[in-house]
Amino acid sequence: MMSAWPLVPGFVRAATGAVIAAITFVAASACATAPAAPPIAAQLDDAVGKVMADLSIPGAVVGFWGPDVTYVRAFGVADTATRAPMQADMYTRIGSLTKTFTITALLTLIDQGKAGLDDPISMYVADVPSGDTITLRHLAQMQSGLVTYDGVPEFEAAFLADPQRTFTPQQLLGYALDKPLQFPPGTQYDYCNTNTVLLGLVVEKLSGQSLADYVRQHILVPLKLTHTSIPTSPAFPEPHPQGYTVLDGTPRVTTDWNPSWAWSNGNMISTLDDMRVWAQKLSSGELLSENLRDERFRTALPMSENAKYGVGAFDTNGWIGHSGITPGFETVVVGLPEAQSTLVVFVNTDVPHEVGTAVATAVTGVVTPDNVYR
Repeated sequence: MMSAWPLVPGFVRAATGAVIAAITFVAASACATAPAAPPIAAQLDDAVGKVMADLSIPGAVVGFWGPDVTYVRAFGVADTATRAPMQADMYTRIGSLTKTFTITALLTLIDQGKAGLDDPISMYVADVPSGDTITLRHLAQMQSGLVTYDGVPEFEAAFLADPQRTFTPQQLLGYALDKPLQFPPGTQYDYCNTNTVLLGLVVEKLSGQSLADYVRQHILVPLKLTHTSIPTSPAFPEPHPQGYTVLDGTPRVTTDWNPSWAWSNGNMISTLDDMRVWAQKLSSGELLSENLRDERFRTALPMSENAKYGVGAFDTNGWIGHSGITPGFETVVVGLPEAQSTLVVFVNTDVPHEVGTAVATAVTGVVTPDNVYR
């Protein structure tokens, strides 16, 4: 199964069945909010319901849009204490989908002639180990060899001691850039959040704007993604679900954790409708020049038997986009250009690991059996 790549591989851990049961998650299907052919809708309801029951997922929102099927459902509960139902219009933390905005921002600057994919990172950020060898392409394709800062025990301890603290990008890099490379740049795939922090700084240097301002001006506003935001605090627009994780065997509610620890990797918030638009734009590559569209997967390395990771997006069995895991929330936002189809999945837990992927696999097994998301 394809990894959804947690933002925090060091401390987002799979839980035992007993621990999951202790959270008392319930996955009950809610009514539809958009039409679908009844037989397909019933199959999808059953498929999603089974995954939620098997994995004790508290709540989920699923949207699939294809030439012949539109399916939007909210399942289960947004809050396990109040039993408030999940709703399809809720905001959620989108985790590593943030990377797709950061790297699209970088690519727009490359299209403007301000940088090149094969520029070394040392041109823009100092004191990166092997900075004269590691290129922007290596960083965007997860081939740098750098250590991911969120897998460093010192970072784990600092974050878990106070999940509401504010981290700066420079502080995040400080946990990783004093470590030796894991492999020569460009020779292996290894998912690394340090890469995207560096690319966020490159966007700021090239544009003369903050990363948040550049993304708003050049992506969010033109695409009318009015419900997508880049928070600078734990504030979370309403309505939103609670997020649930398990750390060191202890159930935790993560809703008000400060996303600054993830910055250009995973701090953004969005909705189903906005992510539907983004899935289509991202998978088609239409925001990029033809040259950069061609470059996205030209030098991609395999992540698994079914998937490869390109410049800021993956391709798994034809589904192009990204997934995200941040404590308490998982997302899948992908498009299948050959079938003119789009899929968005939100869940309000990351326990056990890759539950969003499991839901996406179940949905695509019904609607696109020749292109199952894994």
